[in-house]
Amino acid sequence: MSLKHAVLAALLEGEASGYDLAKIFDVSVANFWAATPQQLYRELDRLAEAGLITARVVEQERRPNKRMFSLTETGRRDLAAYTSTPPRPSAVRDELLVQVQACDEGDTAAVRAFVARRMETARTKLARYDRLRERMLAGRDEETYLEEAERIGPYLTLMRGRFFEEENLRWGARALALLDRRVAVEAREGRKEREGREGTGRAAAEAARGA
Repeated sequence: MSLKHAVLAALLEGEASGYDLAKIFDVSVANFWAATPQQLYRELDRLAEAGLITARVVEQERRPNKRMFSLTETGRRDLAAYTSTPPRPSAVRDELLVQVQACDEGDTAAVRAFVARRMETARTKLARYDRLRERMLAGRDEETYLEEAERIGPYLTLMRGRFFEEENLRWGARALALLDRRVAVEAREGRKEREGREGTGRAAAEAARGA
């Protein structure tokens, strides 16, 4: 998938400025497609040149004028056609997992701290998703919302983001428990090794004194 279709899909929410879209990406779209504000503005220019979106200038007092973007019929047809295109398999590239994979040859304590940090990030994202979910539901239960909502897509992607972060927390808790167990075993083995060396040293010293 290209950023093009992520932007077109975001504009299904209605007319938005580049700043509005950056906030939408940061709050809800980021759980499945990341983009910087600079990338968004460049893509908006390309989409406008291609006729997939329109841009109108809104004059503002005491602030720079802003451009508001909305889908054209051509853009809607392009997005509709895109939904019938088989997606490519997702590819995972996670630096933390590379560090976890190598933790037995490295700094296990540091890797443990990185896992704990990932869990804190997951908790923060879950809280953000829960606030977004509450705004979507607006006091309704899920079934009522799904019956009344004009669009179901944003809710489904929100659910995916929540499940992903919940799984991060489950995995993180298990990983921390196993890493702690390994650290405890290594500490016991290290203590025994030191005690063994000390015992050998004492025996050698006593033998030397006896001689």
